Amino acid sequence: MADWNSLQYLKFRNERTQPSIDLVNRIPMENPLKIIDIGCGPGNSTDVLARRFPDAYILGIDNSSNMIETAKSNYPNLHFMLCDATQDLPSLDRDFDIVFSNACIQWVPNHHALLKNLMGLLRPGGVLAVQTPMNYQEPIHLIIQEVSANEKWSSRFARRRIFYNLTPNEYYDLLSGISSDFSIWQSTYYHKMKTHNDIIEWYRSTGLRPYLAVLSPEDKAEFEKDIYNKLTAAYPKQKNGEIIFRFPRFFFTAVK
Repeated sequence: MADWNSLQYLKFRNERTQPSIDLVNRIPMENPLKIIDIGCGPGNSTDVLARRFPDAYILGIDNSSNMIETAKSNYPNLHFMLCDATQDLPSLDRDFDIVFSNACIQWVPNHHALLKNLMGLLRPGGVLAVQTPMNYQEPIHLIIQEVSANEKWSSRFARRRIFYNLTPNEYYDLLSGISSDFSIWQSTYYHKMKTHNDIIEWYRSTGLRPYLAVLSPEDKAEFEKDIYNKLTAAYPKQKNGEIIFRFPRFFFTAVK
């Protein structure tokens, strides 16, 4: 699969960064000394942590070389490292005060093992803070699933996009077994989009990425056109011509 595209991802920098701001502000800890940002992407979430906790040592990790290169370039005062959360967690230090992850774990399988491994990076009393999108019942995801599975396109995709998130009830039971205290909540963001094509632009770097990565340039354009044609009916324009783009996200903090 093609590497992530940091420039595409950052076209909606403010919208993508706001959940990390909201999550950081809910972390029940003052003056942490050591923080790791799991799936740091281009470093925008790591920068949020640095602004909130200016005296802490902060390390951002990601499995995308493109994202890490961009993070190092944009935030030369912070620390970043290429690292795969599905394989490399055992090699990391195990004395972090905060383990933070914003919009990453939905791409990682087996959350029962993953969350236990993330907890293992914390010192006693440390905090795990996570945000993961729970928007796969929103029109954009239903449209992508419908179009990719129809007769025209299904043979092009050997594998379907897998959503690894658990349900809120499952996270509740999991966190109650591996933490001394935890909080869970969900927020729905109502983003303002100028055009329907802005929604396509948003998803080129995330939800559409697994599909576009295996298509030729000509097929990419046609596949996106088929998605677009359904988007216009699913996301009606407001009186001023803009579009409301709903985006539910699930959050939790848990104390080791």
